[in-house]
Formats: sequence, structure tokens, C-alpha cells
Amino acid sequence: MKAGLLTIGCAAFLQLATSQGHDHLKHHHAKRQEVCSEVVTDVVTDIDYVTYDSEDVIVYVNDANQPVSTTTVYKGLVPHTQAVPAPPSSSPPAPPAKLPSTPTGLPQESPSPVVTPKPESSTPAPAPSPVATEAVAPSSSPSPSPNPSPEESGSSGPGFGSAVAYSPYNADQSCKSTSQVTADFQKITNYEVVRLYGTDCNQISNVVAATHSSVKLILGIFDINSIQSEVQTMSSAVNGDWSIVNSVTVGNELVNTGQASVSQVVAAIGTAKAALKAAGYSGPIATVDTMMAMKNNIELCTASDFCAINCHAFFDGNTLPEDAGQFVQNWVKQISEAAGGKTTIVTESGWPHQGDQNNKAIPSPQNQATAIASLKTAFSGGSNVVLYNSYDDLWKSDSADTFGSVFPRRHRVLLRMLTSDQS
Repeated sequence: MKAGLLTIGCAAFLQLATSQGHDHLKHHHAKRQEVCSEVVTDVVTDIDYVTYDSEDVIVYVNDANQPVSTTTVYKGLVPHTQAVPAPPSSSPPAPPAKLPSTPTGLPQESPSPVVTPKPESSTPAPAPSPVATEAVAPSSSPSPSPNPSPEESGSSGPGFGSAVAYSPYNADQSCKSTSQVTADFQKITNYEVVRLYGTDCNQISNVVAATHSSVKLILGIFDINSIQSEVQTMSSAVNGDWSIVNSVTVGNELVNTGQASVSQVVAAIGTAKAALKAAGYSGPIATVDTMMAMKNNIELCTASDFCAINCHAFFDGNTLPEDAGQFVQNWVKQISEAAGGKTTIVTESGWPHQGDQNNKAIPSPQNQATAIASLKTAFSGGSNVVLYNSYDDLWKSDSADTFGSVFPRRHRVLLRMLTSDQS
């Protein structure tokens, strides 16, 4: 840039020299060379020291030393009225302003204020004000979504891996003792969830003690006319620790058996939700019925936090044991679709090991094992399916509807296809 000033200044003098006589060329050249050197020296010096408040006036004369023209040369390129920002104390001083490569930056006689390009600087731009920074959230750090409430968490269903149902009754319908329940659970291992149907026989406390709270429980309100008392029993049995509870069911096949109307069951669900919430429970709650009753009365599902169905391929009569898993899976899809995509949990499924034939469905230990294997395949190892039952329900009365069937003869037959327990 300094070389550019030298060229501009000297070019002006050389133009003047061409209009004079050759006999004076040497004298005037020397004069102009002196002026040229003066201009260059002044400009360079002023830029180095950033001087803004002085100027030089150059007077051109003819051979008679009479003034011909004048030129004002400013020693600074930034007008005095332009403020020069001071660099922050924490940053190094900005380098001197670079002069433009074109002559437009050099003011002429009676110049108007010239604004030069903003010099490049390594000084960082000032940071935004705190207000602006707080008002704009970084796009890479979205604010976290609030944790869902317990009610919202339960609306998608409880979810679990291996599960089995348990009844605390002897063959004579008497209650099993604490030691009997403990002995039962010593033979049942490698499962995540146990489904209970009621609160009688001190069953919740006995199962919690027998399992040392190592499994989660699906608790059941069996009598919808005694919701408050059953909820109180549950709360006492878990000692206020609802974390061991997977979910709570309200009634079991009440609509299918005609023991209650749909409206009564729906009302019972609402009552149970309020009572359980007051007791400190905030997990999922649902009523349980057969797949046919649930499909024909889908409001049972929509009133619940998830759809809960008892679904046994054996009672279809046209399904072979190897197709049991697909049969149940098809029903799960139908119920969920009817309920607008709500999660469906199978709260009972299995196959009897003895009893009367039901058309194509034949009870036998082998068919039972085949059906359980089919369920395991269809439901990813048995997830979200409660196998029925951990032991033979010899306390139940036989009827034409049951085909004299006895579902599990021994827990090993039922569980060996679901878990690794072979003992």
C-alpha cells in the first residue's frame, strides 16, 4: 500500500514535468523528487503513528516561481470526526488500517469526509449481551421433556418378560399356609412376574415373603363390590411399597360369565383408580376378560390403562398346539386395533395336559409343551403373556365348559419352555 502512494505522488509530478521545457527538466525533476520523498515520508510516518490532525499543502510553481496549483495531502485517512474504537484490554491491539489499492482513498482538494473500509482485525467480535443469550436457547441442547406422570406412564401397558399365574388354594379349597406358599415358590424360578387374582388367604404377604420381593406382582381386585377393603389389604401387604407391583386388575371375566354388566365394570375401574391413587399407587390398572368379551365390549379396554385378555387356544377347538402362539397373537392384534392401538397384555394362556378332547384340541403333556413353545416363539420368549397356571387348579369345579381339563400337571412342564429352569 505504501508503494501505491509513492506511485500516485510521483506520477502527478511527472505529468507536470512533461509540460515544461527540456532545459528545466533536471531542476524541476529534482524539486519534484524532493516533494515526492516528503510526501512518502509523511504518509508512512503518519500511518505508523496513526496521526489524524495535521495536513501538508503542496504548491506547484512555474519557471518564474509563480504558483500554478496546490494540493492538500492529509496525513491520516480516517477523518477526525470518526471515532476509533479502543480494543478490549484483554485483546492485543488491532493492526494498523490497510490502505485501499485504488486511489479513491486519497482525498482531493476540498474533500468531503471519506469513510474507509473497516480494517481487518484479529480482535474477536464483542459477545452478545446476556439478555440476548438467555433469550435464545441453543438448538443443539433442546430442553428435556418433563417426566410423564404415573398415569401417563401406565397408559401404554405394564410390560414384562416371563410371567406365571398363582393360586393359593389347596384341593379342598382351603388356604395354603405360609410354609406351603414358600415351598411352592422354591420350585418356581426364572420368572419376572407373578399374577395373583385376589387378596384373600393372606396371599400377597405370603408371596412377597416367599419371593423376597425378587419378582413383581400383578395384583387383583376379585370382588368389585369390595374395592376399598381389597385396596387396603393390598396396601398393607406391600407395606406401602408399590414398586413391587407391576399392575392391578379389577375383576376377572365378569362380563363373560355374566357376573357384572359392562357399565358396572367400567364404574368399578374408576372407583379402583381413585382408591389406589389415594393409597399411593400410580401404576397401570385394567379389567380382565376373555378376548371375545373384550372385543364385543371394547369400552372395557378403553376405560382401562391397557387391554387385558385371557386367551386360550385350546378352547377354540380348531387350533393345534403348534399354532397356539399365532392364535393368541392374532387376538392381541385385533383387540389393540379395536382399542385404537392401546397395548394388549395376555393375562392367561396355556394348554391342558389332561382332560377331554375339544375337537382338534387334544390335552396331553406333549401338546402342552408344544403349545407353550409356540407361545414363547410368538411373544419373544413369552413376554407380555401370563402362563396359566403354576400348579394344577384341583380346587376348581369341573363343568362342560372346561372339558375336564387340567392345565399344568407340574410347574416344570409349563415353565421349561419359557425359562432355563430344569430342576
